[in-house]
Amino acid sequence: MKRKILFALLSFFVFFQTNAQCAMCRAVLENEEGQEIAKGINDGIVYLMAIPYILVAGIGFLIYKKFNKPKKSSL
Repeated sequence: MKRKILFALLSFFVFFQTNAQCAMCRAVLENEEGQEIAKGINDGIVYLMAIPYILVAGIGFLIYKKFNKPKKSSL
C-alpha cells in the first residue's frame, strides 16, 4: 500500500516539469526576446491544470476512507 501511495505522489509531481503551452500562446510568446513571460505562462497553465486533479483525488480519498472503515464488533 505504501508503495502505491509513493508511486502516486511521485507521478503527480512529474508533470510540473512539462511544457504546457497551447499553440496560440506559444506563437505569441516565441516573438519575445526574454523567455521570462513564457515561463510564467507555463507555470500558470500547469497550476490551473493541477487544481481539478487535486480536488478529484481528495474526493476519491474521502470516499475510499468512508467506505473502508473497520467494522466494530458488538460483544
